[in-house]
Amino acid sequence: MYSKQEAQQIKREFWVAFAEKYPRKWILYDTKIKDFSFKFYVENKKIQVLIDIEHRNEDKRLAYFEKLEALKTILEEEFISDLVFEKNFTLESGKTISRIWTEKTGLGFSNRNNWDAIFDFFYEKMNALELFYLEYDEFIKDVE
Repeated sequence: MYSKQEAQQIKREFWVAFAEKYPRKWILYDTKIKDFSFKFYVENKKIQVLIDIEHRNEDKRLAYFEKLEALKTILEEEFISDLVFEKNFTLESGKTISRIWTEKTGLGFSNRNNWDAIFDFFYEKMNALELFYLEYDEFIKDVE
């Protein structure tokens, strides 16, 4: 078991190593849609690549989610086949968001032997989500 400081140091080293292996600028929060972001998530038992829709206005949040749902077949057939769509996902804080994600279990950042597999998963899945988004962003943004 690591102390909080040791765990933070390992996480820092993990993200630096990821940036060195795949040196590129990711879209992440720069989607040009308020509270619509791409995220990497890593803990000790699972890793995820996510799209979080956190708009405070529930109608807008659901409208963005429904846009993605309308593209689900294209997304799954051409980009990523193992996505989970959850219209109402409750965060630990109690906030309800919409979330789309893919994950792999059994891998964690504290075991450095897993890092290459995690990095490859992150790159493959996030790159596919970004390519999808760049192709369909105008359709997704048009919720008015």
